[in-house]
Amino acid sequence: MAARPALISPARAAAFEVLRRVFEDEAYADRALRSASEALDARDAALARRLAYGAVQRARTVDHAIETLGRRPLRRLDPPVRAALRLGGYQLAFLDGVPRYAAVNESVELVRRAGLERAVAFTNAILRRLADGARALVEALPESTPAEAALRHSYPDWVAETWWRDLGADGARALMRAQNESPETVVRLVRGTIEGSPDNEIPGAWYVQRVDERALAEGRIWPQSRGSQLAGLCVGSAPGERVLDLCAAPGGKATMLAGEVVAVEANEARARELEANVRRLGANNVTVVCADGRELPSALTGFDRALVDAPCSGLGVLAARPDLRWRSRPLPELQLELLCAAAARVRSGGTVTYSVCTVNADEAEHVVSASGLEPEPLGELWPAFRHPSRPEFLQTLPHVHGTAGFFVARLRV
Repeated sequence: MAARPALISPARAAAFEVLRRVFEDEAYADRALRSASEALDARDAALARRLAYGAVQRARTVDHAIETLGRRPLRRLDPPVRAALRLGGYQLAFLDGVPRYAAVNESVELVRRAGLERAVAFTNAILRRLADGARALVEALPESTPAEAALRHSYPDWVAETWWRDLGADGARALMRAQNESPETVVRLVRGTIEGSPDNEIPGAWYVQRVDERALAEGRIWPQSRGSQLAGLCVGSAPGERVLDLCAAPGGKATMLAGEVVAVEANEARARELEANVRRLGANNVTVVCADGRELPSALTGFDRALVDAPCSGLGVLAARPDLRWRSRPLPELQLELLCAAAARVRSGGTVTYSVCTVNADEAEHVVSASGLEPEPLGELWPAFRHPSRPEFLQTLPHVHGTAGFFVARLRV
């Protein structure tokens, strides 16, 4: 009788596909996961997400364990072997309750399924070494310097150095740990009722067990972190005012704003997505304009308020976007250009709210200082989120506030 083929769980097969697409094709993890798990039931989809996101997040630390225990540079391995070792190594080093045989055997079978029979024995041998020693190796890694902590918690060195500088050693380590955990699930309640519990600090923010896809499709809720909602609230727009949102897609903050809102997005595809979301959420006060925020039509001027939620390194949302840490880069020059462009379109005495979803002074306080605009004292209005060293600003911190990391400043023109 022919031997039956070994089974591979749908969740591990999907996670393997995500790892390959992220590291071989530079795909975004969330989009790759959506494609890989669309045929899975809810339980398998949740496991696929946990395995894929965890293995992408922890790739640097797992790679170190593979190279140390396997005594083979990863760059010399075939891409499917690398992906299988990362997937199995993550489970063995970081997850509790995963049977050793499942992590090892199914990872080996993924290599076989990829057509690399010649690498099966090698993969099996490395995974068994990881099963015996990966967890102890990882737990013994030091974290007394930025470089050590970056390896232990799986971040690029420059990220660890930035947080060490801005938050100190203890704060940096706490932030690293927090951004390796699953983020809270929070939505903004647009209308109607919802199952969940409201946040005590952010009006409209609700904690939920899961995002209700029907409520989302009907425009009754919008998935949005408390940090992001805080940035939208800080604009402080009122009915009768004209408001410019300079970097508006996908529309979470634009659809929070009162008054006559012009929502600008440079990318045509994202502008179409923004328009669809505006319609879905019933934000009839929002008009979408597809344009570069630095080169707006001359008619778009004289606004009472503006919001610049600028492109940034995203160091405050790494828990939700596991691949971002490997592609992230600061954008202070672009941010300053956008901030100054918005200020030029606001009437004298109006305000510009500047926000970035990062924890990096180079993209936050330093950009505001370079603009020459005068900050309003947001820390007095929102004391729970007051910036730790600049009380006129706000800074949400994942390890302190349990939400995404956002810097917010409101500036007088």
